[in-house]
Amino acid sequence: MSKQAVVLIEELATQDGKHIGIATLNAEKSLNSLSVEMVEILTPALLKWQADTNIVCVVLQAAGEKAFCAGGDIRKLYDSMIECGADKTNDYAEAFFANEYRLDHLIHTYKKPLICWGHGIVMGGGIGLLSGAQVRVVTETSRLAMPEISIGLFPDVGSTYFLNKTPGRTGLYLGLTGTNMNAADALFIGLADRFIKHEFKAKIFESLCKASWSVPESQLHSVVNKVLRTFENKSKPELPDSQVKNHFDLINELCDADNCTETVEKILSFKTEDPWLQKGIDTLAKGCPTTAHIVYEQFQRGKHLSLAGVFQMELIIALQCSKHPDFPEGVRALLVDKDGKPQWQHESVATVPQAYIEQHFTAPWSRKQASNPLKDLTDY
Repeated sequence: MSKQAVVLIEELATQDGKHIGIATLNAEKSLNSLSVEMVEILTPALLKWQADTNIVCVVLQAAGEKAFCAGGDIRKLYDSMIECGADKTNDYAEAFFANEYRLDHLIHTYKKPLICWGHGIVMGGGIGLLSGAQVRVVTETSRLAMPEISIGLFPDVGSTYFLNKTPGRTGLYLGLTGTNMNAADALFIGLADRFIKHEFKAKIFESLCKASWSVPESQLHSVVNKVLRTFENKSKPELPDSQVKNHFDLINELCDADNCTETVEKILSFKTEDPWLQKGIDTLAKGCPTTAHIVYEQFQRGKHLSLAGVFQMELIIALQCSKHPDFPEGVRALLVDKDGKPQWQHESVATVPQAYIEQHFTAPWSRKQASNPLKDLTDY
């Protein structure tokens, strides 16, 4: 029996002889967690479609009803971290993160309309795929988050770029607390463009195929938006309330502090009976103290970075997390032993030395080695 393809690549013909590229994440049992194999299929497919003048639009979706993509498939990454430790060069980790970030950057800079259908769970690596698409669709079951503080990593896949662009201090709060967002939250913070009920997806595909694509390349986005706008208007009554918007002033107040330690203390000391807020507070309380500092620092250092600069910086942080003990320990506690009791290197955010944080922003490549593998990225 042949191995099932983890990404399905197909093309739909339009009524006027053009084609729409469809890429479907096809690992439903793992909630379509993004794997090395998926990236190896998606990247060349997207590049091929981008160069093909017969392709007028691309859709990125996923199999199943539960998740678009629940994050990165980090089980093998964990094994590589244990094997290499802090001393050996981890070639697998470098390829894992560099290739994923390169794919994310390609989506951000894609030259054709790219629709990402963010149905169900969209977390971690799934956010990386969604955030850069020209048309980011969320549905009634969309649940988005960057929960890396629970495993000792950090909000990566371009989070430094898009969370810095959210209203007020909401991006910092979401990064520190790993708080879940619904469709309305995603729209409010600028992480999604349209809310459309999932039941309309088949009709949207049909409408895209029936649309007239005999227009200049600069107007292809207009064709897509005209189709989607119709179904978005039909879906609006089902849009839930935005918890981020409802708590906007409070979030700004809680994150108004002069450093990471003070910010975390303000959030953790806040008393509430609101379950949405309390869940985020509890996540931060149990989360990795080192990650909290990385989140705070990446926001400060990334404010004025280009998109390419963000991915280059995030690769450094990711590789340093792979060399330091908190990340493998967080994965062990959550995914390997599943005891839910990670033993972080530092007891609290207040006890993490600044020098330890600085190590995570220091390039791991020596002068004798090649420089940043993402140094060739450009934002045009």
